[in-house]
Amino acid sequence: MTVRAVVKGVGHYLPSRVVENAEFEATLDTNDEWIRSRSGIERRHFASEGETTSTMATAAANAALKMAGLSADDIDAVIVATSTADLTFPSAATMVQAQLGMKGGFAFDIQAVCAGFVFALSNANALILSGQAKRVMVIGSETFSKIMDWTDRSTCVLFGDGAGAVLLEAQAGAGGTDDRGILSTDLNSDGTHRELLYVDGGVSTGTSGYLRMQGNQVFRHAVEKLSATANTAMDRAGVDSTDVDWIVPHQANIRIIQGTAKKLGLPMDKVVVTVQDHGNTSAASIPLALSVGVARGQIKQGDLLVTEAIGGGLAWGAVVLRW
Repeated sequence: MTVRAVVKGVGHYLPSRVVENAEFEATLDTNDEWIRSRSGIERRHFASEGETTSTMATAAANAALKMAGLSADDIDAVIVATSTADLTFPSAATMVQAQLGMKGGFAFDIQAVCAGFVFALSNANALILSGQAKRVMVIGSETFSKIMDWTDRSTCVLFGDGAGAVLLEAQAGAGGTDDRGILSTDLNSDGTHRELLYVDGGVSTGTSGYLRMQGNQVFRHAVEKLSATANTAMDRAGVDSTDVDWIVPHQANIRIIQGTAKKLGLPMDKVVVTVQDHGNTSAASIPLALSVGVARGQIKQGDLLVTEAIGGGLAWGAVVLRW
């Protein structure tokens, strides 16, 4: 018998405030056509005054629990992938644990920026395979609107807020590629590229800071690294691109998504795309896309999925799982 971390439920939350591209025209030298042509983004959601990373994460987790038919006390652990936790500490995950009403278990955050959810899935998988947890709630949640420089048109039009959650459960598998659950993971980082994507604040500056990005350089790294990590994860799982039903990529930029799919030899009709409606929601983008893909009827039980993401660090990775 092989233990697998199988998806039991999925859910997401988006703030009610929708910001269309045209809204930026009043304050920036930009327009809808400029933003769409460079990113594929048409709109994004911004958190309201009372919405935080933890409250959005809790809403997404509750949606995943509802789909699974389980309660908060059925969860052993909560992992929140985020770069925009409510406070420096405690972790957003412990806040979610409290808001869910969990009376036991443990909770912690993972910070790998846009690759955070892939890193969180990998860690949740390890907890399940090692027997430390039977059920793990894995959440990506971000309020990137809080760290935008609203005078920088190259960054502030790209990002949005939201949360997505996936509930994993230990189940028995036969050990083959037909098993449901996570089949393989691949994680990578290279700290020498820190200056390509970072926030210029923190405890060393005494400010929360703003996001800074060298977009052209990030793009150059993204397609190569995303296709490479996806191929490595597929090799480890014993599958190839012809077996894949869906790529569910980090939703950063439609050109990166298209370039990665092409490099993997997969058509765009096998890619779940939500970037046009959400913008780049960093660690929330993959679980958001998973939840939306299920709601649309695209992702069905038994489908083979590849998720991949790259973010500041640089950090990047991929997960192969059967839904």
